[in-house]
Order: sequence, then structure tokens, then C-alpha cells
Amino acid sequence: GCLSGGLLMIMNTIKAIKNAVVCLVLLPRFLVAAVMFWLLDFLCIRKKVFFRMREQEGDATDPPLCISDSNRLFSLESLKAVWHGHKLDFLKAAHLGHGAPNTEVVQLEDQRRSRILDYAKDKRPLILNFGSYIADSVVVYIEEAHPSDGWVSTDAPYQIPKHRCLEDRLSAAQLMRLEVPGCLVVVDSMENSSNAAYGAYFDRLYILQEGKIVYQGGRGPEGYRISELRDWLDQYRQTLEGSNDLVLNV
Repeated sequence: GCLSGGLLMIMNTIKAIKNAVVCLVLLPRFLVAAVMFWLLDFLCIRKKVFFRMREQEGDATDPPLCISDSNRLFSLESLKAVWHGHKLDFLKAAHLGHGAPNTEVVQLEDQRRSRILDYAKDKRPLILNFGSYIADSVVVYIEEAHPSDGWVSTDAPYQIPKHRCLEDRLSAAQLMRLEVPGCLVVVDSMENSSNAAYGAYFDRLYILQEGKIVYQGGRGPEGYRISELRDWLDQYRQTLEGSNDLVLNV
């Protein structure tokens, strides 16, 4: 009894130290984001910032960053969401060049539980698209970034409340499947294991190959770059064509 109590105390102490370190590391970038959100609530500043961002957009395939005037950015719910996203990104297990976390997801059709790497086929690249859609690919529906009872966005196509149970998440994912016909859509577990392992909140792109992460996109929305993913696939295709030419010449 004394031994187990001592071990529990040590584990709690280690956890508290870890949380303190995370807070110290993330606090500066969180404060910068908070100040930016506060400034962007002034419409004159918001319009200038987004006008410049639209001017600098280099590729039409990347989704534009659009926020209507009615959306308030600086609020308790928005700051909680930003902190949550920073923390998931900092603590994620997924890193470029390392093994891909084989987290649990739920299939929409039969609610059968499976693993991310179950969808990988031989040596073919597997695109993981967290929160949106694309190409062998899997769309992984995660927790709502803008739930109707949280950080509300009037730009969202649907008003979906926070998921209280797996049934809520599965029902909301059916709406996403309507937007991406033909794409395989799976759902993150209610433990948010895929979201946490891949730091996917708000949305994010990955490419997995032979169990490893070969492309890791930035955090959405500003880091969600379809053009980068397309460039990777183009290079991969050229590599395959070069290998085939070499075999034919031999």
C-alpha cells in the first residue's frame, strides 16, 4: 500500500512538472496569438491583413483563409481552442521521417474499429486528411474546431455542437461525407487518439508510406497547403517514372 501510494505520488509529480514545462514553452506563442486575435477584431485591421494575405496567396489550389466580419476572434472559447491546438501540436507523436502512429479510428458504414495503417496498400503513399478532403487517401473526421456551443463561426457550412458521444461524431461525419463523395471517411475515437498523435487540430495533411511519415503539413487553417502535397506527389510520380525508365533501359 505504501509502495503503490509512493509510486502514484511520483507519477503525479512527474505529470505536474511535464505540464509546467509545456505551459512555459507554449505561453509566448499563445500570447502572440491572443494579441493577434484581439487586433483582428478591429475590422479595419482585419480587412487590411486579409487583403495582404490574399495578395500573397501563391496557389489557387490552397483553400483561402476567409473570416467574415461577423466572426469574433478574441473570446474565451477561441483562446481555449488556440491553446488546445498548440498543446496537441507540441505533444504529438507524429514526426517527419519517423514511424506513423497507428491510432484507432471508427468506420462510418458499420462502426467497426480499425487502425490508420490498415488503409495503407503495399508501398503506395497514403494521404491522411484531417478535417477536410483529398486523393489512396483517408479523411479522418476529428473534434469540431468551431462547434455551435463553443467557438462559433458563421462561415461554417453546418452548425454542429460539441461531440458528447461517438454517435454524435458519427452523425456529424455523415455531413462531411456528403461534401466528399467517393472519399473514404473514418472517425477519430472519442479519446481523440488520432487528433492527439498527429496534432491535427484544426486540420492537417500527412502522407504515410511503408509505416513512416514522409510528408507533414502545417497546422490549419494557415498551414493547410494542398499545393505542397501536390508537389510531393508530383516528385514521387517523377521518381517512379525514372525508376521504370531505368528498368526498361536495362
